[in-house]
Amino acid sequence: MSVHLLVLCLALLQQGGRARPDPPGCSSPEVVRVAEEALDQINQDRTDGYILTLNRLYDLSHTIGKETGGSFYKLTIDVMETKCHITSRRPWKQCEVRDIGDVPVYGECEVSASIDSQVKLLSYSCALREVPATVVVDVCPDCPTAENLNEPVVKETANLSLQRFNEESRLANYFTLENVTRASSQWVDGPSYFVEFTILETACLKTTEASELGSCPPMDCQFAHRGFCLGSHVAHEDPFEYRLPVGNKGSSLRNRMPVDVKCEIYEPQAAAVEEQAHVKADSGHTEHQHHNHTHLHPHEHTHTVAASGALAVSEPRGALGTIVDRAAPLRFAPAASACPGPRRHRLGLDRLKL
Repeated sequence: MSVHLLVLCLALLQQGGRARPDPPGCSSPEVVRVAEEALDQINQDRTDGYILTLNRLYDLSHTIGKETGGSFYKLTIDVMETKCHITSRRPWKQCEVRDIGDVPVYGECEVSASIDSQVKLLSYSCALREVPATVVVDVCPDCPTAENLNEPVVKETANLSLQRFNEESRLANYFTLENVTRASSQWVDGPSYFVEFTILETACLKTTEASELGSCPPMDCQFAHRGFCLGSHVAHEDPFEYRLPVGNKGSSLRNRMPVDVKCEIYEPQAAAVEEQAHVKADSGHTEHQHHNHTHLHPHEHTHTVAASGALAVSEPRGALGTIVDRAAPLRFAPAASACPGPRRHRLGLDRLKL
């Protein structure tokens, strides 16, 4: 009898062992989903900087709530910066990663999230850093290297680029510089400088006298446009004659060095809300009043609406976590089994473990 009881106990133990699920690893579909959706929410929560993309899942811990039955994850994810600025509000999967020629930035995020029917970001803390110039030069000697944002030539390049944008833009209002976000330099036929910067719409029309443009206040309105620009300035020894647009005979860009600029101007989220409200009103009423804002007129630059598709104006952002500039930490081996997961981006930088 005792032998039969022993066999039965062993069978029950084996059955219980089989019923217990294996702990998730870094390639588990659920864990990858949590990491990807948490990163979506991190990018939505941030107020400045560039959109981050997922490189790999490095480590994780997982617990199951006793009362709710939902899962709780603590994740360590490796991230890389994309070329999309946060202002664009594009999904990170639609953004191109900065490659070796764009002064790449990488880092890691410690993330807490829960999942029941949906993934909910609870908190995050990210540390980012530029790939060192010595590493870039080893792989690509001719690639641009980072410049200090406070250098006078960087500010000059941003100002010249913005000036050209304001002269050529078909938008009614003048734009002012908000922040220079990145800068780099490279020797071509001479020293060439590249800047990335954000701009704000002001309350001044472009017909405002040049002497008054310096005191133009930013438009204090939920329909004010913001933009993101790429500018460059090639410092040749001999200045060239810049052909001015009609109506800008007195521009200070005459006899300046070559300047190029490309800007994306983004529709404020409130404009999408109002537009949909007008569509609904049109379908039910014969008359309603339209607000006269500059977001209603066309221009030659890319015009986008926040890609999230949400029609409600967003709540204040930046409450769930932090992004800091910090050197790479010493790392221990992952505690979870089957971790880390595979890298999605390497950039040819084998010396640097991105």
